[in-house]
Amino acid sequence: MAHTCVLIPGDGIGPEVARAARKVVDASGADVTWVEHLAGASAVEQGHDSVLPKATVDAIREHGVALKGPCTTPIGGGYTSVNVALRKKLDLYGAVRPVRNLDGVKTRFDDVDIVVVRENTEGLYSGIENEITDGVVTSLKVATERACSRISEFAFQYARERDRRKITVFHKANIMKLSDGMFINSARAISESYPDIEYDERIIDAGCMRLVQDPEDFDIILCENLYGDVLSDLCAGLVGGLGCTPGANHGIEQSVFEAVHGSAPDIAGKGIANPLALIMSSVMMLNHLHRLHQDENARDAAVRIREAYDACLKDGETTGDLGGSLSTDGFADALVKRMG
Repeated sequence: MAHTCVLIPGDGIGPEVARAARKVVDASGADVTWVEHLAGASAVEQGHDSVLPKATVDAIREHGVALKGPCTTPIGGGYTSVNVALRKKLDLYGAVRPVRNLDGVKTRFDDVDIVVVRENTEGLYSGIENEITDGVVTSLKVATERACSRISEFAFQYARERDRRKITVFHKANIMKLSDGMFINSARAISESYPDIEYDERIIDAGCMRLVQDPEDFDIILCENLYGDVLSDLCAGLVGGLGCTPGANHGIEQSVFEAVHGSAPDIAGKGIANPLALIMSSVMMLNHLHRLHQDENARDAAVRIREAYDACLKDGETTGDLGGSLSTDGFADALVKRMG
């Protein structure tokens, strides 16, 4: 089955890692046609008045799926974050950040396999701030029952479809009794329809302590926007960092898969950036196409890519940040050779 996917190269190291990811997907046997569109500082440099041009958003709406490299938001000029703008325009309410140990990547812990599911549209990231008087500013945390319920339903559906065993909600309802209270009440209500999945709650500070003591105690972590942002990076640190973790943002009709690390302009153009995170995100994209369209070829391509990078990492065929000697393109070529 043929699929058309939007490719957003992004900025900094984005074009390099996007080129590598595209090479790997094309060699995997996946039937994917790419359409490239701009976002970030590169869009402004090319004459667009926005970091997220309308043509890019329209393309994602048309094709339903995008693979996005890291994007830079220009400093000054009042530009908003590309990621925030994408989530708002496409209502990408469910962020998924899986983290797992990879053979060949030395970390403090073994057998880490956690998925952070993050509500993506509200909370403190709603961006509603006011200066009450000189030196006094308030930030408004927004919570709606609709958003709390749908991200909870999303998390439990995700768990059931992937045979996950447990969902733990991180919250601070002991202090934010209304907003976080609504979140856990919604999660509790949804959990009653999923008796096959264990349900747990942790106050976020105690939960974070437990997370770095025994990460194997967690399977899926469900949380609101700000907590999810922080926990995603914390969990990434358990398995080797953001360069080893993919990400996805799901809405009702569109999904955007992305490397969650930054655009690293200091190493752009040097050929040393690690494309692993974006390649892992492309595997998530192919698995999504399989589930959406029952496309066995997409699933098989995803398996081939995952087995290839697992083998490369185990044998030390990596970029310099993971202790190897391969360039960005060299790592992609190593994966293509493994699949061949």
